[in-house]
Amino acid sequence: MVTMTYADAAKTTLAEEMRRDPLVWALGEDLGRGGVFGQYKGLVEEFGPDRISDAPISEAAILGAAVGAAMTGTRPVVEMRFADFALCAIDELVNQAAKARFMFGGQTTVPMVIREPMGMWRSSAAQHSQSLESWYTHIPGLVVVCPSTPHDNRGLLKTAIRSEDPVVYMEHKNIWALEGEVPDAEPIPFGVARIAREGSDLTIVSWSATVHAATDAAEALALENISAEVVDLRTLWPWDKDAVLASVEKTGRLLVAHESVVVGGFGAEVAATVADRAFRSLKAPIKRLGSPRVPISYAPPLEDMLRVTPATIVETARALVTG
Repeated sequence: MVTMTYADAAKTTLAEEMRRDPLVWALGEDLGRGGVFGQYKGLVEEFGPDRISDAPISEAAILGAAVGAAMTGTRPVVEMRFADFALCAIDELVNQAAKARFMFGGQTTVPMVIREPMGMWRSSAAQHSQSLESWYTHIPGLVVVCPSTPHDNRGLLKTAIRSEDPVVYMEHKNIWALEGEVPDAEPIPFGVARIAREGSDLTIVSWSATVHAATDAAEALALENISAEVVDLRTLWPWDKDAVLASVEKTGRLLVAHESVVVGGFGAEVAATVADRAFRSLKAPIKRLGSPRVPISYAPPLEDMLRVTPATIVETARALVTG
């Protein structure tokens, strides 16, 4: 058993995959100095600038070059620095990478990982704080991954690098320093949820950093004799419908909690699926928690008003169970 930070788990995995496969390489801005969050620190010294490649400040150029490199036989890992910045390369990702396998009749694949640090990070404001994972789940051809723990960031990144499809890999900026046990270095398959905490009265579905708020809420609810089961989806496409449905059939109640804007968020997909396939098991209406549809403020007090916290999860969960 090894203890790692969320950032080091990904860095260790990338290094291992680069040693294993000479076709794996990384490109993006500031990689030579270790990346904005230190997630590439020391890699250029081992692999050199040809495989840890510093790029010009042009997300479209970075991602466009990576798409071509992937289609011609390499496995690029693309660093976008912030999920917000990836919007400058949305054509290359959505119209090119996601559709190439289909439009070429399977004659080519686009095996690449697009790392997009996501989420609220204190006072990063409206252009550096967004959680845009639901955008990508809407696009056929993309895999969408949102790890919440160091172990998952290790195993899911390994799977992503080995995938034949473009993977939008969204790591939450606020948990880079999170430490956790990493029991193994095995790939974790896409589409398999993790039961972060077992329970019998209520199912809380979440992903990314909000999983930790959900587990904290579940511990608080246990003091009130409310048993909450926390399901960490880990990947949003594909997502583990069976695990969610099985949990709701057991508990009869569903709360979906995520940091991203609640309007059109992926929580709506989870809620609709449960309403369609497990409605006979429901003892209460399905509830969703997320950010309101407003820009994220620089000011900490205003930023805090947008957060989904353990307290807001506890309050909503309590109302679901007690009526």
